Amino acid sequence: MTDRTDLFIAGAADRAAGVEAVLGAFDLPGMAGTSVALKANFNSADPFPASTHIETLDTLCTAILAERPSRLTLAERSGMGLTRQVLDRTGVLALAQQRGFAVVVLDELDRTGWQEIQAPGLHWSRGFFLASAFARADHVVQTCCLKTHRFGGHFTFSLKNAVGCVARTVPGVNYDFMNELHTSPRQRLMIAEISRFLRTDLVVMDATVGFASGGPDKGKLIQPGVIIAGADRVAIDAAGVALLRSYGTVPDVANGKIFGLEQIARAAELGVGIASADAIRLVPLDDAGEGAAHRIQEQLDRDR
Repeated sequence: MTDRTDLFIAGAADRAAGVEAVLGAFDLPGMAGTSVALKANFNSADPFPASTHIETLDTLCTAILAERPSRLTLAERSGMGLTRQVLDRTGVLALAQQRGFAVVVLDELDRTGWQEIQAPGLHWSRGFFLASAFARADHVVQTCCLKTHRFGGHFTFSLKNAVGCVARTVPGVNYDFMNELHTSPRQRLMIAEISRFLRTDLVVMDATVGFASGGPDKGKLIQPGVIIAGADRVAIDAAGVALLRSYGTVPDVANGKIFGLEQIARAAELGVGIASADAIRLVPLDDAGEGAAHRIQEQLDRDR
C-alpha cells in the first residue's frame, strides 16, 4: 500500500491520443527483456463499453511492445460466452497476429496453467486458482472499462476485472469456483481478495463511454470522454465510482462513502492499494481531463 498515488486523466476525443497521453505521463516500469501479461476486459463479445475497445487495446499493446519485452501475453477468460469465440469476434486474435503478441485462452488450460491460492482469512471456501500467465509474469498491465454490474459486483473496474484471471473450473478439481463467487453474499469481498495475489503495475481505464446502470454487457450510457491511468487499483476504482456518481448511478454504487464500499474497503484492508480518498492526486493532462478531475474530486471530497 502506498501513502499517495497519482491518477493521470486525458481527454479522448481521439481515443488513441488519449491513451498515448496518459501512458506518456505515467512512469512505466522497465519492461525491456521481461515478460508482460495483459488483462483486458473481454467478459463477452458485446461492444464497448461492455468490452475493451480494440483501439485502446491496440494503442496499449503498441506502447508495451515498444519497450521491447521478451514476451507480451494477453490472457483472458470470458464469463459470458466461449473465450476463444469472444476474442475472435472482438478482433483480438487478428490484432495479436498483426502486432505480434501472444494470446492465452484461460479456459483451455490444463492444471499446469493454474496456480492454487490458499491463505488464511479468505472468503473463498476452497481458495481459488490464478492463471500462471499472471502469477509468473514480470509485469502485469490491466485495461478496464467504466461500468456498473447488475449481477452482484455492483461495479466492474480494475478489481472486478481480475475475476477473469481466475479459473471457473480446473481439470482434476471437481468444483465450480465462479458458481461459488456469484452465489455468495460475500461476492464483493471475494472479488477484492483476488488482487492481493495479482500484482499489477499499470491500469488504464477507458472511460470515454460507460454504463451508469445495468452492465456488464449492456446498460445506460454516459460519456465522460476520458482515459484514466495509474498504478493503484483501489485509487482507479475509487475514481471510477466517483465518476459514476457524478453522472448519477444505481443505489448500490451511489450510496455511502466510496471507501466504505465492500470491494474498495476489502482491497484497502488487504494492502492492495491506498486506504483513503486523501491519498489520491488527480493529474489532468488537458481541458477534458480537468473537467473530469473536478467531477471526481467533488465526489472524493465527500468521503472526508
